[in-house]
Amino acid sequence: MNGITIENLMHLNNPIIVDIRDNYSFMQGHIKNAINIPYYNLLGNYSHYLNKVDRYYLYCDEGKQSEEIAKRLKLFGYDTLNVIGGYDAYLSKFF
Repeated sequence: MNGITIENLMHLNNPIIVDIRDNYSFMQGHIKNAINIPYYNLLGNYSHYLNKVDRYYLYCDEGKQSEEIAKRLKLFGYDTLNVIGGYDAYLSKFF
């Protein structure tokens, strides 16, 4: 698995964190400073949301869907890492 733990993510300086869950889930709670780009928007038009210069840290609820999408985006030349364990890992570590 190519990813980063929530503990290591929280130690980075200004990471670009992307919550790929739907808008409703994002509004219920999210990792601090994350932006919301639902997976169906991201996959439908990834070049609109991402560039190939920055690194993006993707997460979903458990990290499974974001891992798959991070892998797919890497194939298109994007620098993406999955947040291992997703939002659930964030909740269990910090709340």
